[in-house]
Amino acid sequence: MDTPSKRVDMVPAKRQALILEHLRVNGAASIQELADTIGGSQSTVRRDLEHLVEKGYLERTHGGAHLLQPMRATFERETTVNAELQHAEKVAIGREAAGRLSARDSVIFDSSSTVMEAVRAAAERDLPLTVVTNSLEIADFAVDIKSWRIILPGGTVRPGYRHLAGEPGESFIKTLHADLCMTGASAVTGALLTETSLEVASLKRAMIGSARKTILLVDSSKFTAPGFCTLSDISEINEVITDEGVSQDALSSLYAAERKVTVVRVGGLTGTRRPVGSLRPL
Repeated sequence: MDTPSKRVDMVPAKRQALILEHLRVNGAASIQELADTIGGSQSTVRRDLEHLVEKGYLERTHGGAHLLQPMRATFERETTVNAELQHAEKVAIGREAAGRLSARDSVIFDSSSTVMEAVRAAAERDLPLTVVTNSLEIADFAVDIKSWRIILPGGTVRPGYRHLAGEPGESFIKTLHADLCMTGASAVTGALLTETSLEVASLKRAMIGSARKTILLVDSSKFTAPGFCTLSDISEINEVITDEGVSQDALSSLYAAERKVTVVRVGGLTGTRRPVGSLRPL
């Protein structure tokens, strides 16, 4: 029997992120458990699961589904869902990163969801900044901040993604000499940073090369198998900011590369994380 929805106003991306996070942390889950997690009905959960299977987050099994872990090398999360995944971790990382900014800095922000949280936190500090970004979301957010000068490099918008890539933006980025670059990565594997898209990786390499200092903002879920193409080596990064869910092995690789690493605490995270699990049959 369906449970009446308790939070009918929750957007699909938020519900789907909660489902994915529940499966990642707790392992197996029934339809009813997931319905309780999102505060919705079983039929809503089934529709969300169908969407997640179709988009490549889950794989069907007999009587259920399970998380694909690691994801396919070219797998790109939907922008709206990705922004909701590990959201508390991203907010904590972003706030820490915003503290690295000084008045009148020129800073390159990539289109990563964690970098977006750094932008939100930086706006609260009301520093005069020159901001270069390929993110339409960041540009839209920052356009009314009077103390910021916003520069969009140009390029092509890929369907479904609110960022610019390719030319003429990449060539323009290479002419810059910014104080700081804040970037994310699809995956960090040992000392290797990777991306799922060739175009995105190429633009991010240009961003890193055009800044005197680069800070990598990645939540702990990004320490996983490599994506499709190489972005850079960790030696090209000055500092890594991540959250307390990061494994000791991942930290050891960063320390071995003699990079500065900042691990932030995330309020409300309790308990130990269990292995990736599956959806139990009904």
